[in-house]
Amino acid sequence: MKGVGLTEPWQIDLFRIKTLAKGLELEIKGMRMSRGRTAYSIIKEEFGLKGNRQTVLEKLNALYEAEMEGLR
Repeated sequence: MKGVGLTEPWQIDLFRIKTLAKGLELEIKGMRMSRGRTAYSIIKEEFGLKGNRQTVLEKLNALYEAEMEGLR
């Protein structure tokens, strides 16, 4: 059986955005994805987003949707 993989850089970037968004959702609920840096701090640094956790999550999801629309 042949599996599906992420082979293109844009696929990896979109997957990373979605993974960070899910990590931030966990942090909003009081959980952590790892013992290292928080998803919140990574997102703020890499994407330059500002605000509290909820507004940063909304902005990141909007960015993801905009990227997906660009592919269609």
